[in-house]
This record gives sequence, structure tokens and C-alpha cells, in this order.
Amino acid sequence: MDITVTELKEKIDKGEKFIFLDVREPHEYEEFNLGAKLIPVGGIMNAIPDFEDHKEEEIIIHCRSGARSGMAKNLFEAAGFKNVRNVLGGVLAWRENF
Repeated sequence: MDITVTELKEKIDKGEKFIFLDVREPHEYEEFNLGAKLIPVGGIMNAIPDFEDHKEEEIIIHCRSGARSGMAKNLFEAAGFKNVRNVLGGVLAWRENF
């Protein structure tokens, strides 16, 4: 199930624990980021094994608009991860709302 930027902000503000990934490119991350771990979408396939011990944990993925993070979410789910969420609207929606 995907997540809105409002729901994400509430989780961050409450200090909830989750794995937070940003799948944009380094130059986008440098320009503006939400504090997530940067793994450009092109490197997701190689990074998925690093998260093998976290298959049951909530993983929230964002990008600029939600398209690349949607692809990354699908890759994680195909690898057997159960609780992966895409941030709808990505950084664009975040900046528009906050």
C-alpha cells in the first residue's frame, strides 16, 4: 500500500521506525532531500540483497514524482518484501505541501 506525503510527515514527526530510501540521482539528492538513504534506481537490483534481513520491516521509497520509486517498490516486492510503500507524488508533492 502506498503512502501520501502527509502520512509520511506524520511518521517522521512521530519518530516511527522504518527503512527510508530515496531512489533519485545524486544531484537531485544534493539539491533537496528528506534524509532518506540514497540508492539511485539504477542500483536497486544490486542493493536489494543488503536488505534481506529486513523483509518484514516497513520500507518507504521516494523519488521526484513517484514513478521511479514505484519501479523500485515493484522490484522489492518481486524479491519477497511484504511491506514496501511508494510515496505518492514524491518530492514534488512534499515541497508543494510542506
